[in-house]
Formats: sequence, C-alpha cells, structure tokens
Amino acid sequence: MTDQVPPPPPPQGDDMEEENEVLRAARELRQQREAADAAEAADKEAAKGKRGWKTAAAAGLGIGSAAVIAALLYANRGKIK
Repeated sequence: MTDQVPPPPPPQGDDMEEENEVLRAARELRQQREAADAAEAADKEAAKGKRGWKTAAAAGLGIGSAAVIAALLYANRGKIK
C-alpha cells in the first residue's frame, strides 16, 4: 500500500509557465517512481538477514506433506500385510 501524499504546491518563480496536464502527469509519475524506489530501498534494508515468506512457505509445505504421508501410512497399516 502506498502512502497518500498531498499534491505539491504550484510552481513559483521562473517555473510560472503554465503547467499543462501532460507535464503535470509526467511530474507526478516521476514523483511516484522516486517514492517507490525509496520504499523499495527501505524494504531491502529492513529485510537484510531475514528469511522471506517464500522460505517459510516451502518449509510449511514440506512439513505438511510429510504429515499427510505419515497419516496415510498409519491409517492403512492394517491393510498392508
């Protein structure tokens, strides 16, 4: 989820030329990319040395499938003679 940031103030001084919708959209897109890059860099910095959710999911699948196989073998132990 992205943070909601208020729009920047209108241009002043030498930048007083009228900003049309194309220029405004390009500026907003550039600001969004910069914010996304900063957020991604912060996420990478926070995740250093930690295992990701994919590792945990893989471990969970391995443990879960072993449990199912053990349960099936236990349930069918009388039929395997």
